[in-house]
Amino acid sequence: MTDHTDPTDPSYQPPDLSLIGPEHVRRYRETGGEVGYLWNGVATLLLTTTGRRTGEPRTSALIFGRDGDRYLVIGSMGGAPRHPAWYLNLAAHPEATIQVRDQTIPVVAHTAPPDEKHRLWALMQALWPNYATYQERTTRDIPVVVLTPADPD
Repeated sequence: MTDHTDPTDPSYQPPDLSLIGPEHVRRYRETGGEVGYLWNGVATLLLTTTGRRTGEPRTSALIFGRDGDRYLVIGSMGGAPRHPAWYLNLAAHPEATIQVRDQTIPVVAHTAPPDEKHRLWALMQALWPNYATYQERTTRDIPVVVLTPADPD
């Protein structure tokens, strides 16, 4: 097995972490995505979920891809042994909102089923090759989450 934490391993590219977490969310919101939409050469969105325990809104900046009109995000958390909180929140409350640049979109989330995951994983790994490294770092199955724009009522 390759050691993907080794900085000499060419398959892992450490990201620039100068804009992460709450600061990334704040700057993205303040600028309508002018700051933060592109992060390490890839597009990001803001995902706002409902906290499964608190009921409070929780926002994360995430790399995303597209599959038709659907948005795709990966619950990798860098290959940590547990799922990210936003993923657990979506499992409890699949209705959420995303912000893509200055546009806010209500969405409904579901985890890609196995028959679809392989294709969607490949799309996302093409955007962010480090996902392969993250999967090798953990024994959990990293989920691909599909965010489908909600029907306007």
